Amino acid sequence: MWDDAFPSFLIGLREGLEAGLIVSILVATLVRAEARSRLSQVWTGVLAAIALAMSFGAVLTFTAASMPATAQEAFGGTLSVIAVAFVTAMVFWMRRSARSLSGELKEKVTGALAMGSGVLILTSFLAVGREGLETALFLWTTARAAGESAGPMTGAGIGLVLAAGLCWGLYRRVLKINLTKFFTATGVVLIVIAAGVLGYGLRDLQEGGVLPGNTAYAFDLAGSVDAGSWYSTLVQGVFNLTPTMTWLQVVAYVAYLAVVMTLFVRGVRARAPKPAKERPEREAKAERPARRRPVWVVPAAVVAVPAVIAGLVVAFSRPKPAGDQTVAVSESECGKGFTAPKPGRQTFQMKNTGGKTSEVYLVDPSTNAVYGEIEGLAPGTTRDLVATVAGGTYAWRCVPTGGKAVTSKSVTVTGGGAAKPVVPVSEQDLATPLKAYKTYVGQGLATLAGQTRTLADDIRGNHLDKARTDWLTAHRTYSSLGAAYGTFEDFDKRINGRADGLPGGVDDKDFTGFHRIEYGLWHGQPATELTGPAQQLATDTAGLQKAFPGQDFDPGDLPLRAHEILENTLQFELTGDTDEGSGTNLATADANLSGTRELLTVLRPLLTTRAPKLLPTVDADLARVQKLLDAAHDGDHWTGVDKLAPADRQRLNGATGQLLEDLAPIPDLLEIRKSA
Repeated sequence: MWDDAFPSFLIGLREGLEAGLIVSILVATLVRAEARSRLSQVWTGVLAAIALAMSFGAVLTFTAASMPATAQEAFGGTLSVIAVAFVTAMVFWMRRSARSLSGELKEKVTGALAMGSGVLILTSFLAVGREGLETALFLWTTARAAGESAGPMTGAGIGLVLAAGLCWGLYRRVLKINLTKFFTATGVVLIVIAAGVLGYGLRDLQEGGVLPGNTAYAFDLAGSVDAGSWYSTLVQGVFNLTPTMTWLQVVAYVAYLAVVMTLFVRGVRARAPKPAKERPEREAKAERPARRRPVWVVPAAVVAVPAVIAGLVVAFSRPKPAGDQTVAVSESECGKGFTAPKPGRQTFQMKNTGGKTSEVYLVDPSTNAVYGEIEGLAPGTTRDLVATVAGGTYAWRCVPTGGKAVTSKSVTVTGGGAAKPVVPVSEQDLATPLKAYKTYVGQGLATLAGQTRTLADDIRGNHLDKARTDWLTAHRTYSSLGAAYGTFEDFDKRINGRADGLPGGVDDKDFTGFHRIEYGLWHGQPATELTGPAQQLATDTAGLQKAFPGQDFDPGDLPLRAHEILENTLQFELTGDTDEGSGTNLATADANLSGTRELLTVLRPLLTTRAPKLLPTVDADLARVQKLLDAAHDGDHWTGVDKLAPADRQRLNGATGQLLEDLAPIPDLLEIRKSA
């Protein structure tokens, strides 16, 4: 459960800090200024924001629908910019209050706070509301991805409680300091926070298509900074500074900070006015309004209104019977009960009435493009299939185990914009890439067979220095064939097996191959002890070269290996776990990167038509990792993983992790679907 809880913990901590910092400063300001009567306005705004966030979460949960991605970004960006405007106004109100807090405080505080109750309510509402909406949306999507809600909700709860504790500590501290210094210090903090919120909001507007320059980056430190680290999360949460920022963000951040901070500092340095005489307390009491509405009316209203609106949205946005259809699946009939749905996100109840497990696809029958799918629908079971329906032609395709595909009668849907189906991939589509990659592997194995014979000759002739060089050359060749490891059967264990798990460890008789020879060459073993393992390696390599053309190479392995090669690199090579003394793990990682690049080359034609924006991103990631690896060796000498500077190692791990994240969609994009 912690795997599902941790991301939510970070977002709860981050969003809680962003909202809580401003609210705690507002509360402390009013308490220290003896304006406790205005606290209800702050808490009213907070309650309204919490009610809005919870209502938004309810709408997401009970309607199974969300705003389009661009609309989410545009909405969040607009709210951020508005928040900056109000926070800036509050900062200068604080500065003016600091200048007048002498003997006239009790008389003037009402005037200093005369911005109106609406401003305090709106400021606290915006401070909490934007973060609340983001948190609700994040938790909803995380829970759906995890298939359960306990983990994400627990993590978010812990993060929010911790953020509240940190903000309470700030509140308690500021109540005990000099009020004028407090206004000055918190004003500076708020200006810095507001600058970050402004940059964050402009980025949202760029991603929402409202502002240009979405890809015009001023800097990109994603490969140098671990975005998931505690310090990175803290900086992003408090200051909204991210490893990658556009020119618009940077210019706006710097300009806002320079202009507003300058005006604020000048105002602080100005001479404070003389205090005015304090009016008698009875006069102040006389000015109190004779009638006041009950204090619970406004808070109750701001909580009730979002809840009522959410209830109405849920009631009127539930899928209509035409969209919540039960569709029958069997070996002879597919799609019984299917009628033209309305545009939008729809849930279909797929019921297998036949006697065989079936694959079920919602397709465009003219192109075979897939809008939704269920794998392994067992006989007698019913499962939901959720898909976004837009204008176009739709049909169901059922592929029973061991049977022929059956396609339903098609229906036509009008209106509703456009949906983005996945263009299916068949074994035939992967035949050409598979043939090209098998040729690459065959050539690599022929080269490897010669290199291992040379290595065996070196050791037999007691040329151990030359053997160390030739060992690395041969091992790099083998490591560049990563996508074929699954087809090598038992050869891979004999050629590149590890001592981990063997009863005798490095002395076990079953410890063979490259790592056995590596251990001996770099631990001072004589040639007589290594001659046998070296000859066995040459024999196994020759056997693999001969067997490979007849081995079963599943075409579906190609998309899977695009991610798995570097996943293993991050797990083994970049941790130093596979080092038996040579200190050449980074050389192996470099070879793995070359193998990944070769695999992407043969898959490129299929990826270009399905995800044209993916490859440029992956290419940039590859170049970033390659640059970091190139910096870790000089000629034939490679820096050991444990010898890397902590910052360099962190950058390499971060860049590899980002590359893995960007490679992750490839298996889904190129999954072989029987509907094709």
